[in-house]
Amino acid sequence: MQSLANSKLIEALNWRYAVKKFDSSKKIDESTWKTIEDALVLTPSSYGLQPWKFVVVTDKPVMQKLTASSWGQKQVEDCSHLIVIAVKEKMDADHVNHYINSIIEQRGVNPLELEGLRKMMLSDIVNGPRSEVSFEWAARQAYIALGNLLTVTAVLGLDTCPMEGIIPAKYDEVLGLTGTGFKTVVACPVGYRSADDKYAKVKKIRFPSSEMIKKI
Repeated sequence: MQSLANSKLIEALNWRYAVKKFDSSKKIDESTWKTIEDALVLTPSSYGLQPWKFVVVTDKPVMQKLTASSWGQKQVEDCSHLIVIAVKEKMDADHVNHYINSIIEQRGVNPLELEGLRKMMLSDIVNGPRSEVSFEWAARQAYIALGNLLTVTAVLGLDTCPMEGIIPAKYDEVLGLTGTGFKTVVACPVGYRSADDKYAKVKKIRFPSSEMIKKI
């Protein structure tokens, strides 16, 4: 595998910022968008359980409804694609078994070899003490996916604006998630920055690495 040059990665991350104004006339091409979706699916998760659903919105009337549930932030409707990350409200045995069966089918593993793993996951996140906070556990997984998305899009030269300033329950209503077992956690418009977004030229503020990184 050919690696990305160190300097190019840092350059892309310095270039990235939370876009305040998208160019609504620019759309991401199909091939590039497929790459983003593939990258999202490849996001790591605890136990590998992937407790999420990535809702991709490009329908303008729907985006406009979601803008109203995002405190009027226009990025939601002016971007090319809006990704909404929803996670399972409660982890259940069906989801764990679905994952175990996927391993069996794709790796050709003997089911008996995975029985210990299946029981461990069930005794932890489904039936154990963490079952009471499985939504919070799943929500933390959503932010792994969000971080992956921000890096991937930056490397591809695409703009984003991660957004917690939304009303999740309203998003669930608009997107038809209510009653499905999934709840919205965070949204992220993706597209191209507008030429007159003044924040594109604002210096990025980060604490120095000497303050943020401890080496032992």
